[in-house]
Amino acid sequence: MKHETQKFFDLPLEEKKKFEQSSGDTDGFGQLFVVSNEQKLDWADLFYLKTSPTYLQKPIFSKLYLSLRETIEEYIEEIKKLSMKVLEMLGKSLGINEEEMKSPFEEGIQSMRMNYYPPCPQPDKVMGLTPYSDATCLTILLQVNETQDFQIRKDGIWIPIEPLPNAFIVNVGDAFEIFSNEIYRSIEHRSVVSSEKERISVATFQSPRLDGILGPSSSLVTVDNPPKFKNIRVTEYYKGYFTRELVGKSYVDIMRITNEDDLKN
Repeated sequence: MKHETQKFFDLPLEEKKKFEQSSGDTDGFGQLFVVSNEQKLDWADLFYLKTSPTYLQKPIFSKLYLSLRETIEEYIEEIKKLSMKVLEMLGKSLGINEEEMKSPFEEGIQSMRMNYYPPCPQPDKVMGLTPYSDATCLTILLQVNETQDFQIRKDGIWIPIEPLPNAFIVNVGDAFEIFSNEIYRSIEHRSVVSSEKERISVATFQSPRLDGILGPSSSLVTVDNPPKFKNIRVTEYYKGYFTRELVGKSYVDIMRITNEDDLKN
């Protein structure tokens, strides 16, 4: 996967533009979360694909050149197995039975994003990836090259993550913060850029099933621990996410229950 990702971003721009996003679509080569012409764009090229279930795949997926498509197909199968194993372990830590963990996630949405952050002569003036938290349950991040430009926010401080050879970075996303009723917190993260080195990574996202309802697990809601988030259809949840500008953890915050009327709904 590392080789094919590097190979794709090494293509001439005109070749990459053959996979360019269509107007109003997220799949393809380009940018995400662009909501206005005045918005400051990230210093990055992205290639986003919905991968599973297969009915969500756009025609662009089948048009990928053979070596890239076959590599992605094999990779996403293995990442799905890894994601389900991680979710199973998280469920055990929460005391949730295996069936309740499988139901929303086993047939869930999977997508991936290949990220390229080129060197910038003035790295302090730009951001590779704006600070935000993923809307997903889990993000499995593969670092293609070993740079320390990926950072997480902890206690108000940005901490660079040192890549480990042959290892993934696993992030908890907003959807799992909601499902766990805030026992697990999503990670706000960002990518900074270098004046000398490029950074390349592959993020694979695991999310709840599209026809489901996202909300706190019933196993975790009690009189002493009431729900902290509203229930919402997964389709509406993602529609709202992809039509907003990325700003920290602002999206999960609007899902919070703030008064008795929200609690009744």
